[in-house]
Amino acid sequence: MPELNEPSILDYLKYKLGMIDSLEFPDDTPENEFSAETTSPIDRTSDLSRNFREASFQGNPAEDDEETVPSRFPWRSLLALLNALIGQSIFDLSRNSTPIGIFFYLIAFALLIFAQRKGEWNINSLRYEKIHFPNEEEQSGIPVNKLALFSIGFFFAIAAFISFGSFPLTDFVDNQFTLLNISFWLLALFFIVRAFWQKSPPLAPPASGGRTRTLSSWTLLILAASAIIIFFRLYQTGTVPAEPFSDHAEKILDVYEITLGKALIFFPRNTGREALQMYWTLFVAKVFGTGFSYLSLKIGTALLGLLTLPYIYLLGKEVANKRVGLLAFFMFGIAYWPNVISRVGLRFPLYPLFVAPTLFYLLRGIRRQNRNDFILAGIFLGLGSHGYSPFRIMPFVVIAALGLYLLHKQSQGIRKQAINHLVILAFISLIVFLPLGRYALSNPEGFSYRAFSRLGAEDGNSLSVFASNFVDGLEMFNWDNGGIWVHSVAGRPALDVVSGALFLIGILLLILRYARTRHWLDLFLLLSIPLLQLPSTLSVAFPEENPALNRAGGAAVVVFVIVAIAFDSLLASLRSGTKRNSLSKLGWAVTGILLIFSMGQNYDLVFDKYATQFKLGAWNSSEMGQIIQEFDGMYGRTDTVWIVPFPHWVDTRLPGVWAGIPNRDFALWPENFAESLTAEAPKLFMLKPEDTASLAELQRLYPQGIMTRFHADVGGHDFLIFNVR
Repeated sequence: MPELNEPSILDYLKYKLGMIDSLEFPDDTPENEFSAETTSPIDRTSDLSRNFREASFQGNPAEDDEETVPSRFPWRSLLALLNALIGQSIFDLSRNSTPIGIFFYLIAFALLIFAQRKGEWNINSLRYEKIHFPNEEEQSGIPVNKLALFSIGFFFAIAAFISFGSFPLTDFVDNQFTLLNISFWLLALFFIVRAFWQKSPPLAPPASGGRTRTLSSWTLLILAASAIIIFFRLYQTGTVPAEPFSDHAEKILDVYEITLGKALIFFPRNTGREALQMYWTLFVAKVFGTGFSYLSLKIGTALLGLLTLPYIYLLGKEVANKRVGLLAFFMFGIAYWPNVISRVGLRFPLYPLFVAPTLFYLLRGIRRQNRNDFILAGIFLGLGSHGYSPFRIMPFVVIAALGLYLLHKQSQGIRKQAINHLVILAFISLIVFLPLGRYALSNPEGFSYRAFSRLGAEDGNSLSVFASNFVDGLEMFNWDNGGIWVHSVAGRPALDVVSGALFLIGILLLILRYARTRHWLDLFLLLSIPLLQLPSTLSVAFPEENPALNRAGGAAVVVFVIVAIAFDSLLASLRSGTKRNSLSKLGWAVTGILLIFSMGQNYDLVFDKYATQFKLGAWNSSEMGQIIQEFDGMYGRTDTVWIVPFPHWVDTRLPGVWAGIPNRDFALWPENFAESLTAEAPKLFMLKPEDTASLAELQRLYPQGIMTRFHADVGGHDFLIFNVR
């Protein structure tokens, strides 16, 4: 039995809460129990602190409290990091040196395990708060006094469901937003949310005094990080990437048709697209005055990428602490992967945009058992379904999270309430999904065609193809992110060297922590990544499209949180053993070196390698648009300008977009050349140099025509101009 004057768990809690200054140990403590190097109250309580945390899942260190770390030099941690960086650098530079890279990673992992056993490098920052036991109102679902609100909301939901589709003897039109059905829909959401919403207790006033200086410094740090991120995300938006391709032509035409009164819920053109980007782009075009242009698409998606970042911070803070939140915010903000998928001008950033808030509110709701968080998670889950089709995997991720929670001891005593909250979340998300859900019921093939067309292999061997895709998907972060030049630098990892090394270190740390604590959140962070990659790995019919950074974009949210967890725990291992709440000089030096190196590599990846690769892959429709504009300026007409289509060449609608004519296809097929004879000169034809047959036919029809070669800025992108005057 311990001595009566030895610190108890209650004493420990009082110490952690600041109610007492130190813990007093008996004078006759055996010398072998505490070494001479751990004479401070902080160091002498490290064993008690660690044992207490491992013995219970209910404890939660204060957010600003620094974890106790050894005062010895953390050479094992630094060597583990160094070997991981060398291994990732080898993966990054050479495809032929894989065994050497694996060798360095194995050394890094061995050193990391060694450092863990010595108490150097541990994850001590993940949240473990006391379980909140529900009161009677929380268990009962909807209070009696709110049943009327729910009934009104349910009535409006039925009215919205009917009005969103065609209905006999009414003016309701399928797949159209109208003032009436939007009103029904929003009223249904308002009343149902009000019925379920719980009144929150008043917040305590913020602390004052000594906290002011720390808060101000933290705010300045966030502002500095935000400024760097905004530079990375918006710099050269107009030129990187340089040229649009066919998908952009489809989007611009969809946006243009909204102004003609086609307020569609689901845009069926080009195998079908959800509506959110179209309306967002129209809003951006009006605000920035950029019109129906490629630039409007790129500004819109770049802003969507920026809107993701606050929830990356909140998610990191929710999973661990505000330092992890800031590191995830910064590393995600400067990273090449989320940057390029936000720059392309397509719907790609809508996947992580809604994954981040859905996960944040879901995880916070599970931790706090607060119904309002589940309601907000349901709202974002429903909104995400209107964004980008890969988000359709997110309901399964939500179910997986609740399932893992229910299977672990942390849910003991509140499993019924957790299930009730899941039902509320699902119901709210269905209300938000209602317009698209109504369309899906009326047009199931059109709604699901794009997703289902990728699920089956032609030879019937779908399982083996999926297994291969799954492995390729797991390799994308550190080895090969695929060869799709549109949204990636082909043949390299999805992560830079620093993020890649920290990601694998973070994975191992989470595995080791879960083996010790069996906390559901550790396991969910690990399993959520392959789940969020499924839109890419399920491309069984087209395995060459996997891995794809766009369809796996939701996984980036969790990946960079894990990167931040590893980074933060590394910095904790470098923290001074005698100075709490401050980093050692070594910690600052390591942080600066890693961040500067990461910024430099990500800058090079986006603004050099990706920009150059994209120019080589995309056709120079902007230069063709310039020719059309010049012709219009000289002759005041464009109806006698044509582009002769050729396989795997420019989309003949895109030059018109550059010329300010978004609704015209300039294509004139060779079999229709004779139709141009009736038009009055001047006339202009643009052809691919390899299309000698079309050139010969034009020379036969117009012997007086003059042919010139346009020398493009990018090699191999020249085209012919055939003038008839």
